[in-house]
Amino acid sequence: MTDSITDVSPRYPARVAGFMLGPDTALKAAARLWFLVAVIGQWVFVYYILAFYGGSAVRGDLAAWNKVLPHGIIAGDTLGNVAIATHLLLAAIITVGGPLQLVLGAIITGGGPPQLTPKFRAGARPFHHWNGRIYMLTAFAISLVGLYMVLTRGVIGGPAQHVSISLNAVLIMICAAMALRHALAREIGPHRRWALRLFIVVSGVWFFRVGLMLWFFLTGGIGVDFETFTGPFLTILGFAQYLLPLAILELYLRTRDRAGAPGKLAMAGGLFVVTGLMGLGIFMATMGMWLPRL
Repeated sequence: MTDSITDVSPRYPARVAGFMLGPDTALKAAARLWFLVAVIGQWVFVYYILAFYGGSAVRGDLAAWNKVLPHGIIAGDTLGNVAIATHLLLAAIITVGGPLQLVLGAIITGGGPPQLTPKFRAGARPFHHWNGRIYMLTAFAISLVGLYMVLTRGVIGGPAQHVSISLNAVLIMICAAMALRHALAREIGPHRRWALRLFIVVSGVWFFRVGLMLWFFLTGGIGVDFETFTGPFLTILGFAQYLLPLAILELYLRTRDRAGAPGKLAMAGGLFVVTGLMGLGIFMATMGMWLPRL
């Protein structure tokens, strides 16, 4: 959600934080704010992964993982234990690499602060290429490992969660393959779109936690049985964790490219609302799930 927008229209200004913004500027500001809040939230999640799981591993206390993971370390299941440790490591790598990749992509295609020199943009290109290769390889690996874990260890929440997690893994691999295909063909526009889609579906696990804690704050957990971790809301969230953000992304892209000023202002307003809700969910997840375990 960080594609640069260069056609700034002075018509239909919107007042944001006391400033008058044109529709294109308002939409770009809303998208950048969404991205900034999402990155902060995801890197808090990475810190939690490294501090809790990594810290436990360094201390030799892998049993601590079982306090959080329903199918954590299982005695005698060496391959499964390696898979879960690999999954956690790859999750940290991909959550850091994804935002960096999008920012670098915007910089080398002319986005970012205007004071960046051509030499700096050119220097960012090799890092973007190598980080992209690592990111896509990690995306495939984490999807395959995730499917293996679903098939061999199952998931809490029943068949619906099984299907939703498997579909998420398949979508990650499809988006990674399409992003790579367009990158190799030097088709920058389609490559950027598929890279954004890949970022969204890779973030599904994170969206699930943020969405769950937001729902708990707003409703007290209606539709969730926390004893069995089942319920109608969890069934919906299992698919909405990536399909809803994907739908918002597609609406944003079409609005940015095709809509008139009123549509862009409406989309900007919607993104500001979504960002506020996401920020609240991040805060609740941080204070209610992640920090208490550190």
